[in-house]
Amino acid sequence: MDASILKDRSRPARIGVIDVGGGLRGAFGAGVLDRCLDEGVSFDVCLGVSAGSGNMVAYLAGQRGRNRLFYTEYPQRKEYMSVRNLVTKGSYLDLDYVYSVLSNSDGEYPLDYDALLANPAALVVVATDALAGEAVYFRKADLKRDDFGILKASSGIPVVCRPCRWEGGTYFDGGIADPVPLARAFAEGCARVVVVLTRPRSYVRSFKRDRFAYRMLRRRFPRAAEALRGRAARYNLGVARALELERQGLVLVVAPDDCCGADTLTRDPACLERLYEKGYEAARAVPAFAGGA
Repeated sequence: MDASILKDRSRPARIGVIDVGGGLRGAFGAGVLDRCLDEGVSFDVCLGVSAGSGNMVAYLAGQRGRNRLFYTEYPQRKEYMSVRNLVTKGSYLDLDYVYSVLSNSDGEYPLDYDALLANPAALVVVATDALAGEAVYFRKADLKRDDFGILKASSGIPVVCRPCRWEGGTYFDGGIADPVPLARAFAEGCARVVVVLTRPRSYVRSFKRDRFAYRMLRRRFPRAAEALRGRAARYNLGVARALELERQGLVLVVAPDDCCGADTLTRDPACLERLYEKGYEAARAVPAFAGGA
């Protein structure tokens, strides 16, 4: 990482938080951010990747416990995640159900849009441009009432979800192009950053996990496929950088010691509840770090 980014004192020091997401493993991040709400922890810059973007907007809206239901209760519904969705809608995980039907102002559990806008913290939502294969960074201004397209754009897991088309662009999961957006956090002026992972610190990602999706994408979206080929290396490098900066006191890595058997599409509510509780407990170090000098 460019050391000049870390040493730039021309802007006021800011505290950032990154939630890297990870499908239903995002329950861990939901627990972390609920603990932050309970402890009164605030951040200046909030960056969300994939499911982490959904976690982040609920945190900014002050909706404690909202995301917990989106991991432990709603995934049991066929409308949320099912083979029927795949056959009828082209997506196993229906992001329209998650971020429109459930989350709109007339939905079952609306996102508090007004509270989200009123929060002074900056929001950065990471997506991958399906045609360019590059990271796109959306802002709070890109959210509109009952139009949470940037959250869908950030969360579109290849093969599991059809590409998200929004405002003339086509997008896949932000974790493809920038799985651990640490450099972006420092570019936003952060002096210290909390990095929420949903796998153990020691986890090393392999391209084997992405090989099938790569083959499915390479004809129609060749640049996104190439980005997917390099995803594992970028994730591993991002975590390594985070751990190095943690040793320097610039980063706090919050990660589970194990995933409780959860993977990207796990539906077991007991498993996801345990992961949520792990996140809540693991966040105990955040208040001191975020409030430190």
